[in-house]
Amino acid sequence: MKVASSNCRRILSKAILVMALFIVCRAGAQTDGLGTWNVISGKMSFSKNWNAYFEAQLRSQQFVHDFSYYEYKGGIGYNFPTNGSILAAIGHYVTYQPEGDFKDPKINDEFRIWEQFVLNNNIGRLKLEHRYRIEQRFTSAGYRNRFRYRLNALLPFHHRVIEAGTWYASVFNEIFVTNEGPYFEQNRIFGGFGYQFNDRLTILGGLINRFDNSGTVQTWKNYLQLNFIFTLAEFKSGRERHPSALD
Repeated sequence: MKVASSNCRRILSKAILVMALFIVCRAGAQTDGLGTWNVISGKMSFSKNWNAYFEAQLRSQQFVHDFSYYEYKGGIGYNFPTNGSILAAIGHYVTYQPEGDFKDPKINDEFRIWEQFVLNNNIGRLKLEHRYRIEQRFTSAGYRNRFRYRLNALLPFHHRVIEAGTWYASVFNEIFVTNEGPYFEQNRIFGGFGYQFNDRLTILGGLINRFDNSGTVQTWKNYLQLNFIFTLAEFKSGRERHPSALD
């Protein structure tokens, strides 16, 4: 088991390095500057099965200036008896001009409803999350559907589980597709590290690369992402903690 855990650590460390190199190599095709992607999210467990979720985000095109996007959302989740869960949520998403702070006219003002299914499984210390999400988007340009899949890996460094006082690595890739052209819309790659302070607070930070495809134009953008993750009464769920970016 020690050999397997050591191999997992080496594999995930190499994955983070490869992702970082990949992001840097794509820099020539991306929009200028390193943006910031700030997230506050939380979950409160009411019982073994039921929980509530909330999240707010603020994004900038440059390092802590040219703020051009915000969102807030919340929902209700249900845990199945094994390692699966579902969540239904609603949210408001607003995109402004890329230059300046919340500069009009707005590019998009969106109301969104979405549902997701998450399946978790462990390989030794390595925690894997498969997330499937369906979105119903009421945008400034009209109604659109979107489908998302994310594979997320978490690896605690000196504990078998992510508990108080634990450092861990997090890597994910997520694809976005729609039911009308261009069918492949977006891809996100994240690599970073988190620290579980106590039963209520986790901080996770890293680099995220976002690829957007409009059909005629493809753009890349790098962001420094910082997640503040709050959990309340998590013990009621009876489940292992998997603190990761919820967006």
